[in-house]
Amino acid sequence: MNMKIMRKTAWILIVSALTGTSINAQVRNDVIKVFNEGAKSAQTDPQSAIDSFEKVITLSDQVGETANDLKQKATKILPGLYVNVANNAMKAGKPGPEIINAAKKAAAAAEKYGSATGKENASKIIVQGYNALATDFFAKKDYGNALLAFDSLLSINPGYLNAIYNKALIYKSQNNANAFEGTVDLFLEKLKSGNDTAKIKQTSSMALEYFRGAGSQANQADSLDKALALLNKAAKYGTDKDLFYYFADVYNKQKNFDSGAEHAQKGLDLETGDAEAKAKFYYQLAVAQVGKGQKTDACTSFKNAMYGAFTEASKAQRTNLKCE
Repeated sequence: MNMKIMRKTAWILIVSALTGTSINAQVRNDVIKVFNEGAKSAQTDPQSAIDSFEKVITLSDQVGETANDLKQKATKILPGLYVNVANNAMKAGKPGPEIINAAKKAAAAAEKYGSATGKENASKIIVQGYNALATDFFAKKDYGNALLAFDSLLSINPGYLNAIYNKALIYKSQNNANAFEGTVDLFLEKLKSGNDTAKIKQTSSMALEYFRGAGSQANQADSLDKALALLNKAAKYGTDKDLFYYFADVYNKQKNFDSGAEHAQKGLDLETGDAEAKAKFYYQLAVAQVGKGQKTDACTSFKNAMYGAFTEASKAQRTNLKCE
Protein backbone atom coordinates (compact mmCIF):
# COMPACT_ATOMS: atom_id res chain seq x y z
CA MET A 1 0.00 0.00 0.00
CA ASN A 2 2.75 2.39 0.94
CA MET A 3 4.55 1.50 -2.27
CA LYS A 4 1.46 2.43 -4.31
CA ILE A 5 1.17 5.77 -2.54
CA MET A 6 4.83 6.50 -3.14
CA ARG A 7 4.49 5.66 -6.85
CA LYS A 8 1.43 7.88 -7.11
CA THR A 9 3.20 10.76 -5.34
CA ALA A 10 6.26 10.43 -7.58
CA TRP A 11 4.01 10.54 -10.65
CA ILE A 12 2.33 13.69 -9.39
CA LEU A 13 5.74 15.32 -8.80
CA ILE A 14 6.90 14.39 -12.29
CA VAL A 15 3.74 15.79 -13.84
CA SER A 16 4.07 18.96 -11.77
CA ALA A 17 7.69 19.35 -12.78
CA LEU A 18 6.85 18.91 -16.43
CA THR A 19 4.00 21.36 -16.11
CA GLY A 20 6.25 23.89 -14.35
CA THR A 21 8.87 23.56 -17.06
CA SER A 22 6.24 24.17 -19.68
CA ILE A 23 4.95 27.24 -17.82
CA ASN A 24 8.46 28.65 -17.33
CA ALA A 25 9.24 28.12 -20.98
CA GLN A 26 6.07 29.92 -21.94
CA VAL A 27 6.77 32.83 -19.56
CA ARG A 28 10.34 33.10 -20.85
CA ASN A 29 8.89 33.29 -24.35
CA ASP A 30 6.75 36.19 -23.12
CA VAL A 31 9.89 37.93 -21.85
CA ILE A 32 11.62 37.31 -25.18
CA LYS A 33 8.64 38.81 -27.00
CA VAL A 34 8.80 41.99 -24.90
CA PHE A 35 12.58 42.11 -25.32
CA ASN A 36 12.23 41.91 -29.10
CA GLU A 37 9.64 44.68 -29.05
CA GLY A 38 12.16 46.88 -27.24
CA ALA A 39 14.93 46.00 -29.66
CA LYS A 40 12.68 46.82 -32.61
CA SER A 41 11.80 50.30 -31.35
CA ALA A 42 15.23 51.19 -29.91
CA GLN A 43 16.36 53.19 -32.95
CA THR A 44 13.13 55.02 -33.74
CA ASP A 45 11.36 55.37 -30.40
CA PRO A 46 13.76 55.13 -27.45
CA GLN A 47 11.04 55.90 -24.91
CA SER A 48 8.96 52.93 -26.06
CA ALA A 49 12.09 50.81 -25.98
CA ILE A 50 12.73 51.94 -22.40
CA ASP A 51 9.21 50.87 -21.41
CA SER A 52 9.76 47.46 -23.02
CA PHE A 53 13.15 46.80 -21.46
CA GLU A 54 11.99 47.95 -18.03
CA LYS A 55 9.17 45.44 -18.40
CA VAL A 56 11.73 42.77 -19.37
CA ILE A 57 13.48 43.32 -16.05
CA THR A 58 10.23 43.10 -14.10
CA LEU A 59 9.15 39.92 -15.89
CA SER A 60 12.61 38.38 -15.57
CA ASP A 61 12.51 38.85 -11.81
CA GLN A 62 9.19 37.02 -11.77
CA VAL A 63 10.42 34.17 -13.97
CA GLY A 64 13.67 33.73 -12.14
CA GLU A 65 16.99 32.24 -13.19
CA THR A 66 15.91 31.11 -16.64
CA ALA A 67 15.40 34.73 -17.73
CA ASN A 68 18.54 36.18 -16.13
CA ASP A 69 20.29 36.49 -19.49
CA LEU A 70 17.48 38.68 -20.81
CA LYS A 71 17.57 40.81 -17.69
CA GLN A 72 21.32 41.35 -18.00
CA LYS A 73 21.00 42.38 -21.62
CA ALA A 74 18.21 44.83 -20.76
CA THR A 75 20.23 46.44 -17.95
CA LYS A 76 23.10 47.06 -20.36
CA ILE A 77 20.84 48.60 -22.99
CA LEU A 78 18.67 50.82 -20.79
CA PRO A 79 21.17 53.52 -19.70
CA GLY A 80 21.98 54.35 -23.32
CA LEU A 81 18.30 54.59 -24.19
CA TYR A 82 17.64 57.03 -21.35
CA VAL A 83 20.57 59.12 -22.59
CA ASN A 84 19.11 59.03 -26.12
CA VAL A 85 15.79 60.39 -24.88
CA ALA A 86 17.56 63.26 -23.11
CA ASN A 87 19.82 63.90 -26.07
CA ASN A 88 16.84 64.00 -28.44
CA ALA A 89 15.16 66.57 -26.21
CA MET A 90 18.28 68.71 -26.36
CA LYS A 91 18.63 68.41 -30.14
CA ALA A 92 14.97 69.28 -30.60
CA GLY A 93 15.49 72.51 -28.68
CA LYS A 94 13.11 71.57 -25.90
CA PRO A 95 12.82 73.91 -22.90
CA GLY A 96 15.63 73.67 -20.38
CA PRO A 97 13.53 72.06 -17.62
CA GLU A 98 12.45 69.28 -19.99
CA ILE A 99 16.04 68.56 -20.99
CA ILE A 100 17.18 68.60 -17.36
CA ASN A 101 14.38 66.27 -16.26
CA ALA A 102 15.16 63.76 -19.02
CA ALA A 103 18.89 63.91 -18.29
CA LYS A 104 18.32 63.39 -14.56
CA LYS A 105 16.29 60.28 -15.35
CA ALA A 106 19.18 59.11 -17.50
CA ALA A 107 21.62 59.73 -14.65
CA ALA A 108 19.40 57.79 -12.25
CA ALA A 109 19.15 54.88 -14.69
CA ALA A 110 22.93 54.89 -15.16
CA GLU A 111 23.40 54.78 -11.41
CA LYS A 112 20.81 52.02 -10.99
CA TYR A 113 22.22 49.83 -13.73
CA GLY A 114 25.89 50.59 -13.12
CA SER A 115 26.81 52.43 -16.30
CA ALA A 116 29.72 54.85 -15.88
CA THR A 117 29.45 55.96 -19.51
CA GLY A 118 25.73 56.60 -19.20
CA LYS A 119 26.30 58.64 -16.05
CA GLU A 120 28.98 60.75 -17.73
CA ASN A 121 26.84 61.38 -20.81
CA ALA A 122 23.78 62.21 -18.72
CA SER A 123 25.86 64.71 -16.72
CA LYS A 124 26.92 66.48 -19.92
CA ILE A 125 23.30 66.80 -21.04
CA ILE A 126 22.22 68.12 -17.63
CA VAL A 127 24.85 70.82 -18.02
CA GLN A 128 23.48 71.70 -21.46
CA GLY A 129 19.98 71.79 -20.03
CA TYR A 130 20.96 74.23 -17.30
CA ASN A 131 22.81 76.31 -19.87
CA ALA A 132 19.69 76.49 -22.04
CA LEU A 133 17.60 77.39 -19.00
CA ALA A 134 20.02 80.08 -17.85
CA THR A 135 20.35 81.54 -21.34
CA ASP A 136 16.57 81.82 -21.59
CA PHE A 137 16.39 83.64 -18.24
CA PHE A 138 19.27 85.88 -19.30
CA ALA A 139 17.51 86.84 -22.55
CA LYS A 140 14.44 87.79 -20.49
CA LYS A 141 16.66 89.82 -18.10
CA ASP A 142 15.57 87.57 -15.27
CA TYR A 143 19.06 87.76 -13.83
CA GLY A 144 18.27 86.20 -10.47
CA ASN A 145 17.04 82.93 -11.96
CA ALA A 146 19.75 83.02 -14.61
CA LEU A 147 22.40 83.13 -11.87
CA LEU A 148 20.75 80.22 -10.05
CA ALA A 149 20.73 78.15 -13.23
CA PHE A 150 24.37 78.96 -14.00
CA ASP A 151 25.33 78.05 -10.43
CA SER A 152 23.53 74.71 -10.77
CA LEU A 153 25.47 74.11 -13.98
CA LEU A 154 28.79 75.02 -12.36
CA SER A 155 28.13 72.71 -9.40
CA ILE A 156 28.23 69.88 -11.95
CA ASN A 157 30.97 71.27 -14.19
CA PRO A 158 33.02 74.00 -12.44
CA GLY A 159 35.14 74.48 -15.55
CA TYR A 160 32.29 75.41 -17.89
CA LEU A 161 33.72 78.70 -19.17
CA ASN A 162 30.61 80.08 -20.90
CA ALA A 163 28.68 79.93 -17.64
CA ILE A 164 31.39 81.84 -15.77
CA TYR A 165 31.59 84.45 -18.52
CA ASN A 166 27.82 84.89 -18.65
CA LYS A 167 27.72 85.31 -14.88
CA ALA A 168 30.23 88.12 -15.28
CA LEU A 169 27.97 89.76 -17.88
CA ILE A 170 25.03 89.55 -15.48
CA TYR A 171 26.98 91.15 -12.64
CA LYS A 172 28.10 93.85 -15.07
CA SER A 173 24.46 94.50 -16.04
CA GLN A 174 23.55 94.66 -12.35
CA ASN A 175 26.48 97.02 -11.71
CA ASN A 176 27.66 94.63 -9.00
CA ALA A 177 31.32 95.62 -9.11
CA ASN A 178 32.63 93.19 -6.50
CA ALA A 179 30.89 90.14 -7.95
CA PHE A 180 31.86 91.21 -11.46
CA GLU A 181 35.51 91.53 -10.50
CA GLY A 182 35.63 88.15 -8.75
CA THR A 183 33.92 86.36 -11.63
CA VAL A 184 36.06 88.00 -14.30
CA ASP A 185 39.22 87.13 -12.37
CA LEU A 186 38.11 83.50 -12.13
CA PHE A 187 37.32 83.44 -15.83
CA LEU A 188 40.69 84.93 -16.77
CA GLU A 189 42.51 82.49 -14.50
CA LYS A 190 40.90 79.55 -16.27
CA LEU A 191 41.55 81.09 -19.69
CA LYS A 192 45.24 81.52 -18.91
CA SER A 193 45.58 77.82 -18.14
CA GLY A 194 44.19 77.16 -21.62
CA ASN A 195 46.27 79.93 -23.24
CA ASP A 196 43.27 81.47 -25.03
CA THR A 197 44.95 84.82 -25.75
CA ALA A 198 42.13 86.23 -27.89
CA LYS A 199 39.49 85.65 -25.21
CA ILE A 200 41.85 86.92 -22.50
CA LYS A 201 42.32 90.16 -24.42
CA GLN A 202 38.59 90.57 -25.05
CA THR A 203 37.63 89.93 -21.43
CA SER A 204 40.40 92.11 -20.02
CA SER A 205 39.27 94.98 -22.25
CA MET A 206 35.69 94.56 -21.04
CA ALA A 207 36.77 94.66 -17.39
CA LEU A 208 39.07 97.64 -17.96
CA GLU A 209 36.28 99.60 -19.66
CA TYR A 210 33.81 98.74 -16.91
CA PHE A 211 36.00 99.90 -14.03
CA ARG A 212 37.35 102.88 -15.98
CA GLY A 213 33.76 104.00 -16.60
CA ALA A 214 32.82 103.45 -12.96
CA GLY A 215 35.89 105.41 -11.89
CA SER A 216 34.96 108.27 -14.21
CA GLN A 217 31.45 108.41 -12.75
CA ALA A 218 32.82 108.48 -9.21
CA ASN A 219 35.20 111.25 -10.25
CA GLN A 220 32.33 113.31 -11.66
CA ALA A 221 30.55 112.85 -8.34
CA ASP A 222 33.68 114.11 -6.54
CA SER A 223 34.09 110.76 -4.78
CA LEU A 224 37.80 110.88 -5.40
CA ASP A 225 38.95 108.02 -3.18
CA LYS A 226 36.32 105.76 -4.66
CA ALA A 227 37.26 106.90 -8.15
CA LEU A 228 40.92 106.12 -7.55
CA ALA A 229 40.09 102.66 -6.18
CA LEU A 230 37.99 101.87 -9.24
CA LEU A 231 40.63 103.15 -11.63
CA ASN A 232 43.23 100.98 -9.91
CA LYS A 233 40.95 98.00 -10.43
CA ALA A 234 40.73 98.92 -14.11
CA ALA A 235 44.53 98.99 -14.28
CA LYS A 236 44.63 95.31 -13.23
CA TYR A 237 43.30 94.44 -16.67
CA GLY A 238 45.61 96.63 -18.75
CA THR A 239 46.22 100.27 -19.56
CA ASP A 240 45.03 102.74 -22.16
CA LYS A 241 45.24 106.46 -22.78
CA ASP A 242 41.78 107.25 -21.40
CA LEU A 243 42.55 105.43 -18.16
CA PHE A 244 45.67 107.61 -17.75
CA TYR A 245 43.57 110.72 -18.39
CA TYR A 246 41.14 109.86 -15.59
CA PHE A 247 44.00 109.04 -13.26
CA ALA A 248 45.56 112.43 -14.02
CA ASP A 249 42.27 114.25 -13.39
CA VAL A 250 41.69 112.54 -10.04
CA TYR A 251 45.29 113.02 -8.85
CA ASN A 252 45.17 116.70 -9.79
CA LYS A 253 41.94 117.17 -7.85
CA GLN A 254 43.63 115.51 -4.87
CA LYS A 255 46.54 117.94 -5.37
CA ASN A 256 48.87 115.00 -6.00
CA PHE A 257 50.44 116.92 -8.88
CA ASP A 258 53.45 114.67 -9.40
CA SER A 259 51.15 111.70 -10.10
CA GLY A 260 48.84 113.95 -12.10
CA ALA A 261 51.68 115.04 -14.39
CA GLU A 262 53.02 111.50 -14.68
CA HIS A 263 49.70 110.02 -15.83
CA ALA A 264 48.90 112.94 -18.13
CA GLN A 265 52.23 112.41 -19.86
CA LYS A 266 51.63 108.64 -20.13
CA GLY A 267 48.27 109.29 -21.80
CA LEU A 268 49.84 111.86 -24.11
CA ASP A 269 52.53 109.39 -25.13
CA LEU A 270 49.86 106.87 -26.15
CA GLU A 271 47.69 109.36 -28.06
CA THR A 272 48.44 109.16 -31.77
CA GLY A 273 45.62 111.42 -32.89
CA ASP A 274 45.59 115.08 -33.92
CA ALA A 275 46.03 118.17 -31.76
CA GLU A 276 42.40 118.14 -30.63
CA ALA A 277 42.73 114.52 -29.47
CA LYS A 278 45.82 115.46 -27.45
CA ALA A 279 44.23 118.56 -25.90
CA LYS A 280 42.77 116.85 -22.83
CA PHE A 281 46.12 115.35 -21.87
CA TYR A 282 47.88 118.69 -22.27
CA TYR A 283 45.21 120.29 -20.12
CA GLN A 284 45.76 117.84 -17.24
CA LEU A 285 49.50 118.16 -17.65
CA ALA A 286 49.20 121.93 -17.43
CA VAL A 287 47.05 121.75 -14.28
CA ALA A 288 49.69 119.56 -12.65
CA GLN A 289 52.45 121.92 -13.74
CA VAL A 290 50.61 124.86 -12.20
CA GLY A 291 50.31 122.93 -8.98
CA LYS A 292 54.04 122.22 -9.05
CA GLY A 293 54.84 125.88 -9.67
CA GLN A 294 56.08 125.31 -13.23
CA LYS A 295 54.46 128.39 -14.81
CA THR A 296 56.40 128.44 -18.07
CA ASP A 297 55.74 124.77 -18.76
CA ALA A 298 52.06 125.22 -17.78
CA CYS A 299 51.64 128.11 -20.24
CA THR A 300 53.04 125.96 -23.04
CA SER A 301 50.83 123.01 -22.11
CA PHE A 302 47.68 125.16 -21.89
CA LYS A 303 48.51 126.54 -25.34
CA ASN A 304 48.70 123.01 -26.67
CA ALA A 305 45.35 122.29 -24.99
CA MET A 306 43.50 125.08 -26.82
CA TYR A 307 41.47 122.77 -29.05
CA GLY A 308 37.90 121.51 -29.02
CA ALA A 309 36.21 121.30 -25.65
CA PHE A 310 39.31 122.56 -23.83
CA THR A 311 39.73 125.78 -25.81
CA GLU A 312 37.95 128.23 -23.51
CA ALA A 313 39.21 126.75 -20.26
CA SER A 314 42.79 126.79 -21.54
CA LYS A 315 42.49 130.44 -22.64
CA ALA A 316 41.15 131.36 -19.20
CA GLN A 317 44.02 129.55 -17.49
CA ARG A 318 46.60 131.29 -19.68
CA THR A 319 45.01 134.63 -18.83
CA ASN A 320 45.15 133.89 -15.12
CA LEU A 321 48.79 132.86 -15.42
CA LYS A 322 49.55 135.97 -17.55
CA CYS A 323 51.12 133.78 -20.19
CA GLU A 324 52.76 135.60 -23.10
